[in-house]
Amino acid sequence: MDKREFLKTAGRGALGASFIWPALTAQATAQGSSLRHDVNLQVLSQLEPGKSGEEDYWEEIRGHYRLKPDYINLESGYYNIIPVPTLEAHLEKIRMVNYEGSYYMRTVQWNNKNAVAARLAGLVNCDPGELAITRNTTESLDMIISGFPWEPGDEAVYAEQDYGAMQMQFEQVARRRGIVNRKVSVPLHPQSDEEIVQVYENAIGPKTRLLMVCHMINITGQILPIRKICDMAHSKGVEVMVDGAHCVGHIPVDMRELDCDYYGSSLHKWLAAPLGAGLLYVRKSHIDKIWPLLAEHPTEPGDIRRLNHTGTHPVHTDLAVGAALDYLEAMGLERKEKRMRYLQRYWTTPLRGRDRIIINTPEDEHRSCGIANVGIAGIKPADLAKRLLEEHGVFTVAIDGAGVHGCRITPNVFTTTGELDHFISALETLASS
Repeated sequence: MDKREFLKTAGRGALGASFIWPALTAQATAQGSSLRHDVNLQVLSQLEPGKSGEEDYWEEIRGHYRLKPDYINLESGYYNIIPVPTLEAHLEKIRMVNYEGSYYMRTVQWNNKNAVAARLAGLVNCDPGELAITRNTTESLDMIISGFPWEPGDEAVYAEQDYGAMQMQFEQVARRRGIVNRKVSVPLHPQSDEEIVQVYENAIGPKTRLLMVCHMINITGQILPIRKICDMAHSKGVEVMVDGAHCVGHIPVDMRELDCDYYGSSLHKWLAAPLGAGLLYVRKSHIDKIWPLLAEHPTEPGDIRRLNHTGTHPVHTDLAVGAALDYLEAMGLERKEKRMRYLQRYWTTPLRGRDRIIINTPEDEHRSCGIANVGIAGIKPADLAKRLLEEHGVFTVAIDGAGVHGCRITPNVFTTTGELDHFISALETLASS
């Protein structure tokens, strides 16, 4: 019996029975493909799923990951485990920087970081001079929130579904600078783009200066119509900052098409770069008016490096972003996006409308990709997450607030349909208990 069939059979058999996950995964791991250390990215890019079977292709990809066998990992949203080729490249960069020491830091450090930043700029379609490599989305967007040229009485607009770190930063600026924050709520199942745009438009007043919006809401996976929101806000003289923490490396991101003013993302999420890598995009005309988090040496006007000074930092992580880009390019973003959307719909579609099971993510395909959220009526999200792990060997995260009550489910390119079959069975078991 192959691994996928084994997982599917064991998952369905878990209904009404106690489930011992470590034993199952030990057998499944033993039956699975061996870990691939010698991945040829050029060959990877030439593989065509249609010729050998779609699942066979993704089984090959799964072989590039070192996965802990104790549970099914459906929590890739916090941090994407990086594939072995990227991990090995990262370790190589650590050794190189350690070998060269101060010589590296005083000679080519910034040239190399700028080269990687230019590749990222190509991925998101912006001028290289508008993009900086940061440590994460929180650093990127909090820098804009705190560094924005606020005046007392200015207003900001954001949603209760936005990430907590940015909401807290707005609250701190309100206490420190005297701004007023207007909080909206995004509908879980919008009927149209216009409904979402109207939610933000209704909150804008004559003193509104900045609007924050999620490209993909982290707790539900809902994708928002960013360009339409930007067009509306700009028509009222309001700048737009986009939280794209879950987008770069997950779905296409095009700054020219979005036409936002600021954009932040975490590259250690869906680009699968090492921990501590993010990006910040700032429209060229705005660079000089943002106060940097930490003061930099004097720079020329419009130089985004003035916003990127953090002192001595792990430069090997910056370099490993290049390896993550290599891997994504070999796989193909379009292919990855299609797979992520397929995996999400693989488990959400059969569960929609089921008794007690609540899907907190829009059904329309264009309104989500790989992330979704599910709850069970009568079970608190924290208890649901706990029971999924302890009784069914599925690791995920509970979300309980901002109108969302359930568990965020974030599979990855290494996730098999057999694992999702088991997850479906686990939810059915819990919903019927």
